[in-house]
Amino acid sequence: MTPVELSHTVLRAVRRAVDDGELSVAVPARAVVTPPGPGGRGDYATNIALQLARAAGRPPLQVAEILRPHLSRTDGVAAVEITGPGFLNIHLDRAAVTALVRRIQGSEGVPGARGPLPYGHSDTLAGHLVRLRIPYDIRAEVVADALVRIIASQGGRVEVDHVSGPLLKSGADERSRATPPGAPEAALTSTPTSSTPTSSTPTPIDLRPVPAPEDPTPLGPDALRWALLHPAAHDRPRITADLLVQRAANPLFRVRYAHARARALTRNAAGLGFTSTPGDLATSGTPGDLATSGAQGERTAPDTRPAPPTTVTPRDVNTPDVTAPDVATPLVSALTEYPSVLARAATHRAPDRLARHLVVLADALLAFQHTVLPRGDEKPSAAHRARLALAEAAGTVLAGGLSLLGIDAPEYL
Repeated sequence: MTPVELSHTVLRAVRRAVDDGELSVAVPARAVVTPPGPGGRGDYATNIALQLARAAGRPPLQVAEILRPHLSRTDGVAAVEITGPGFLNIHLDRAAVTALVRRIQGSEGVPGARGPLPYGHSDTLAGHLVRLRIPYDIRAEVVADALVRIIASQGGRVEVDHVSGPLLKSGADERSRATPPGAPEAALTSTPTSSTPTSSTPTPIDLRPVPAPEDPTPLGPDALRWALLHPAAHDRPRITADLLVQRAANPLFRVRYAHARARALTRNAAGLGFTSTPGDLATSGTPGDLATSGAQGERTAPDTRPAPPTTVTPRDVNTPDVTAPDVATPLVSALTEYPSVLARAATHRAPDRLARHLVVLADALLAFQHTVLPRGDEKPSAAHRARLALAEAAGTVLAGGLSLLGIDAPEYL
C-alpha cells in the first residue's frame, strides 16, 4: 500500500465514521500520511484526528479512538496505534510485502513474449499510437528514444517526426532515422507520413525540451542520457563532469551502485550458504524488529564496498538509521509506487519522472542493504532470506528502469 493509497484509506475511514454518525465533520479533501516522527511507531502516521478535532468538537484523542477501528478493518493494515496527542500510527500487513516481492520475481519476462509482463509494464496503452514531432536536437532525440521504450512498456507505440526549423509552424515534416548516442538504430520509427493527419492518424505532439547548453557527448552514452533525461523537459540540463564521479552526490552513480549492491548481496549470501525466499522481514514477526537489526559489514568479496548514503559522510556509511521504525518501509513504498510512476511517465511523456523515482528507489535500497546479511556469528535466518529477496526485487526494478532509459545497469561497480 503506497502513501497515496493509504491517504485515501484514511479519508474512507473518516467518511465511514461520518456516515455512522460517530463524527459530525466535513470530510477533508486530503489526509497527510508520512513516516512516523520521533517517538512514533509503525510504518506510517497521520494527524487526521488533530486536523478534525476542532470541527468535531472533540479532543483529538477521542477522534483518533473513533477512527482507529475503521482503519484497522482495512485490507493491508495489520494494526493501528494512537500515540502522542492523537496521532494514528499504522502498521501494514507484512503479507503484502511478500506478495509484492513474488510479483516482481514472477514478472521477469521479455516484453512482447508469452508469459507475464515485466513488473510495472501493462497493456493500458495497447493499440494507442503517439506521434511525436521533434527538432534536430540531441536532447530531443534522447527524450524521444526513451519515450519509445517507456510508452511501449504500457502497450503503446511511438512514431517520431523530425522537423526542420521552429515547431508549430507550417511546412513539410521530415522523418529521419537519426538516433541518439547508444540507441539502437531501429529505436525510432521511420516510415513515410503525411503532413495532414487523417481520421486514423493521431495529431502529432510537439516535443521540444530545453536544449543542452553545450555538447554532452564527452560524458559518454550513459551519463549523457542521464544528464538529458533526469531534468524535466522545461529545465535546462547541466552538462558537468560531476556525472562521471563515483560518489554519493551523483544521483546516477547512486542508482547504478544500488543495482550493483543488490547483485553483490546475492553473491555474498551464496558465499554464506543461503538464498532468497520471500517472507517476513522481521526476526520475530513484530513491527519494528527490523529496525534493531543494526549495521553489518561484508563477510567477503572485495567488490562490495559500503554504500555511500546521500545524507551522511563516507565514514558513517556502515551505520544505518536505527531510529527509523522500519528501514524497509521506504523501499517497499518505492517498489509499490513504481508501476504508477512508469504509467505516468508514459501518459505525460515525461521520462524524468522515471529517472527521479529510480533515485528514490536506489536511496531506499542503500539504506536497507545493511540489514540483509547476518552479522558476526549470526546464522542466516528466514528474515535474512526475506530481506535478500526484497533487495533482489529492488535490483530487478532498478535494472528494468535503467533499461527503459537506455542506461546500462552494471553487475559490478
